[in-house]
Amino acid sequence: MEKIWRIGTRDSQLAIWQANHTKILLEEKGIQTKLYPVKSEGDINLTTPLYEMGVQGIFTKTLDTALLNNEIDIAVHSYKDVPTELPKGLVKAAVLERADHRDLLVFNENLPFNVLQELCLKGKDLTNGSQFTIATSSTRRKSQWLNRFPEHQINSIRGNVNSRLKKLKESQWHAAIFAKAGLERINLVPSNAIEIDWMLPAPAQGAIVVVAREDDEILLAELGKINHAPTDLCTYIERSFLRILMGGCTTPISAHAYIKEELLYFSGQLLSLDGKQEISIQKVVKVKDASEIGKLAGVDILEKGGKELIHQIKASEKN
Repeated sequence: MEKIWRIGTRDSQLAIWQANHTKILLEEKGIQTKLYPVKSEGDINLTTPLYEMGVQGIFTKTLDTALLNNEIDIAVHSYKDVPTELPKGLVKAAVLERADHRDLLVFNENLPFNVLQELCLKGKDLTNGSQFTIATSSTRRKSQWLNRFPEHQINSIRGNVNSRLKKLKESQWHAAIFAKAGLERINLVPSNAIEIDWMLPAPAQGAIVVVAREDDEILLAELGKINHAPTDLCTYIERSFLRILMGGCTTPISAHAYIKEELLYFSGQLLSLDGKQEISIQKVVKVKDASEIGKLAGVDILEKGGKELIHQIKASEKN
């Protein structure tokens, strides 16, 4: 009887889509699989802001535990949710081709948004001090937004994509920020949403990673068949930048790498929690020389004042 590999996934609509996408890719290679949905700690506690929970891998550790306990064979994650260090015994087995890396601003359809829409598109304050309320649970998005629009109010919003869209509609918030890839994958992009082109994404945003046990050599060889090398390289560079800065869910770190005509373009950023301090970096290198660029960019950020800024952020977490 042919082996049927067990794919573990969170039980949200988006996570199930990602797991099914992985399943389809594997079955195209002749590999039989079955889904095993589970609920993560991050899905259970929907009231505490992520940056207050301060837990690395809050959306991934339940599946990691199931992998280590041999309850599943494969775990599928949104790569941006995965800590830079996997638990001992687990390895990255494949990175799937990346979708759109950008963030979207989704407006509350019950409130006027014309001024806010123009403001976001142009990336500068056109409101003469008018205040808007933006919802997000991400410190990265919060800091980048406040860096541009310090007069605005940021409110926390938790839950899966569907519940956050519902909360926005029922609230008095003017808009909320979402990952474009997530909304596109489950066909939930509202007609009034706009891309925030000036906002740098989380490292590996838009990518899906497949994790397996390091001693499962047969499965690892099979999973390697669906690895997308350009996405693997770009996300490795972004996560190397994150690792050097020792960033977690409470540190506003952004990074994006992409390849164009044999060149790799990298942008990275570190912000203070209130968005007032910003350290940014851009690099362009040949693809063949690019593997260490994330680490080098991270060191540059630290030397430009990043070490002190990170110390301030960590100190504020203890207060």
